[in-house]
Formats: sequence, structure tokens, C-alpha cells
Amino acid sequence: MDDLLFIRGIFIAVLAAAAYFLRPFQLQAWMAGILGAVLGGAIVLFEIRLKEVSLKRLIGAAVGSVLGIFGAYLMSLVLGSALPNNPGTVPFLQLLILLMMTYVGLVVGANKGDMLNLAALGGLFGSEKATSQQLKILDTSVIIDGRIADIAETGFLDGVLVIPQFVLRELQLVADSSDSMKRNRGRRGLDVLQRIQKMPGLRVQIVEEDFPSVREVDMKLIELAKLFQCKVVTNDFNLNKVAGLHGVDVLNINELANALKPVVLPGEIMRVFIQREGKEHNQGVAYLDDGTMVVVDNAKRLINKTVDISVTSVLQTTAGKMIFGKFDDRQHAVHDQKPAREQAAPAPPN
Repeated sequence: MDDLLFIRGIFIAVLAAAAYFLRPFQLQAWMAGILGAVLGGAIVLFEIRLKEVSLKRLIGAAVGSVLGIFGAYLMSLVLGSALPNNPGTVPFLQLLILLMMTYVGLVVGANKGDMLNLAALGGLFGSEKATSQQLKILDTSVIIDGRIADIAETGFLDGVLVIPQFVLRELQLVADSSDSMKRNRGRRGLDVLQRIQKMPGLRVQIVEEDFPSVREVDMKLIELAKLFQCKVVTNDFNLNKVAGLHGVDVLNINELANALKPVVLPGEIMRVFIQREGKEHNQGVAYLDDGTMVVVDNAKRLINKTVDISVTSVLQTTAGKMIFGKFDDRQHAVHDQKPAREQAAPAPPN
């Protein structure tokens, strides 16, 4: 890093010295030297910025600039023949068109560069195949849920998080809803996005691509994932299934949460707090710290008590994990006091 700073300093000094002695634009020597130093600093800043740009964006920007310059040249020829008697206006219009076309080509080419499939060329570009897999599209439900921000903070999410413009519009509509609950959910989603954008080392990209012929937001997400050849991050069960049918990979944070729950095996002894009566005869229901439901036989009379139970079976469903256990007076103890960590936790809904 020190060597690079030294080289940059030399580059700026050489450019300033060259401008000082050559005096471009008939400037005074000291003014020319300052101009050279400013231009050198601008070039160094541009070089630092380029280090953060992907190869696809660089290629897209270069192609867009070349096409813009070519289009400006053709338009300049037309202006030169159409306005032959305006020597002061024509050069200005030609310069304006050149700058405008080059700028537009550069910006549009860079924005569309992520759509290039460089892996198809093989060779040096073969490593670019992994770039599209590092793009992850966030849907509305996972943004409102909020847990995606906690996952991102742990560093388990890499690459670029893509936020489609139509998802932002949907969030805005929810945030502006007349229903107070929906309004709070929408505002929480916008707060989550701001929190993610401020995380160091994590890139958030807002894309303008839309599919006017597709009305449903979920289908727009699937089409966008196909276009970018990337994954969708969601906690929507239905979107998960539909995306799978379309061959789109999905990262479901509900599945991640279920996978991280503690493993319980039949026969183990565990301590739970019976919160309410179960649906079946003589059953009690408890909940673990992570929200997992525990159905306990012979525990109806032990509501609002902490007991030891033995696990009989574990049922894994798409909605989560359920644990079934049994209380036996001859084997298990009853504790009158509720654990302190459960006293502050709200009881799960029925």
C-alpha cells in the first residue's frame, strides 16, 4: 500500500512538473503546475474508484462509450451539413452531442454490464461465472421480516444484495397504507434497507429492470432472477415453491432458522414451562426459546409449571419443528418457579 501511494505521488508530481514547464493553454507557469496537479489527483481518484467496479461493468462502460462516440460522430456529420452557415453554433452542438452520447453510453453500459455472460467466452472470463451467483435478490417479505439484516451482520451473506425498483415501490405502498399495522411493517422494511446499506463490506444495488407484462411481484422476482442467473432470498413459502418450479434457486431464511434449532433426540430429558392446554386429551403445550412448540402428554394439570419431560418424537414440517414429549410422575420432577428467561417472554399465539 505504501509503495502504491508513493507511485501515485510521483505520478501527480510528474504531471504537475510537465504542465509547469510546457504551460498548456498559454497559462502562467504556476497556474499550469496547479492545473497539472489537480488533473493528476482527479486521475488517481478515478483509478481508486475503478478498483471497486466489476469486470462486467468495465466492459459494459467501455462498449457503451465507444457506441456513444460513434453515434455522436454520425450526428455531427448531419449537423455539419444541415447548418453550414453557423460556424460558432455547429462546433458547440457537436461537442455537446459528443459529451452527451459518451456520458449516456458510459452510464447505461455500466448499469447493463451485469447482464453480460462472460463465462460463455471461457478462457480468462471463465471465473466470471461465479459473479452472477453472488447476486442475491431480496423480496418484500424478507425485507419486512428484518432478520436478513441480522444475518448480513454476521458475514454469512456475500456478494451483492439486489433490490428491484418494483420491490421498493411495493414497500412504499405498504408504508403509506391507511392500515396502521401495514404502515408500521412497511416503515420497518425501509429501516431495514437503510441498516443494510450502512453495513461495511456489503454492497446493495438497486436495479431498474421491470417486466410490464408481468403483474405479480413474485413472478417479476422470478423473471429477474432468471435474467441475472442468481438466487432469491425470501421467507415466503409460496414463492419458494413457485421459484423451484421455474428452476430458480431460493435462500429461505425460515429454513435457515429451522436448521439452526437445537437437535433433540427421542429419549432425552428436557425442562419446559407448560403454558397452555393442548388440543388432545390431557395434553399441555410449551415453547422453547426459539419458538419451537413442545406438546407434552399428561401435562394438562401442570399449566404454569416448569417440568422435566422425556422426548418421545420430533416432527419436522415445512412450517418448522414440533417436539412431542411425555411427563411421568414417577420419573420427572415438577418445578413451581418459571425460569427467569421465560418470565419476560410473551406467550406464543394460539
